[in-house]
Amino acid sequence: MHYLHTMIRVKDLDAALDFYCRKLGLEEVSRREDEKGRYTNVFLKAPGDDVDMKGKRAPLLEITYNWDPEEYTGGRNFGHLAYAVDNIYDYCERLMKEGITINRPPRDGRMAFIRSPEGISIELLQIGDALPIQEPWQSMPNTGTW
Repeated sequence: MHYLHTMIRVKDLDAALDFYCRKLGLEEVSRREDEKGRYTNVFLKAPGDDVDMKGKRAPLLEITYNWDPEEYTGGRNFGHLAYAVDNIYDYCERLMKEGITINRPPRDGRMAFIRSPEGISIELLQIGDALPIQEPWQSMPNTGTW
């Protein structure tokens, strides 16, 4: 068994791709438009996730855009996506400069949470050991829900 992907539905494909690709840093792997089914699937990968020695690709994020309007509620009930980053402080600072709210700051030098435009909770984890605790993160309060 090999984990393939996680799928989330979005209302605005352009806004979703701006968030996941331009701001979060994921890369588009493939795109499929289905006229009959009236949807578009876009598969994304993290920059360092490529095919391994066994020929398997790391799990992908599948963005599904249904062409006919639908109402999606409760992004939180999905759970969350999780990505590991080289330096959680630098990464969160870059996201803040892009206008992304850090809902749960990395006060512990290890973990933060943000939310996508569709309300999907995204966990950011420090690769390796937690970084030394520092300001402004240590004193930064939670914002909203995560």
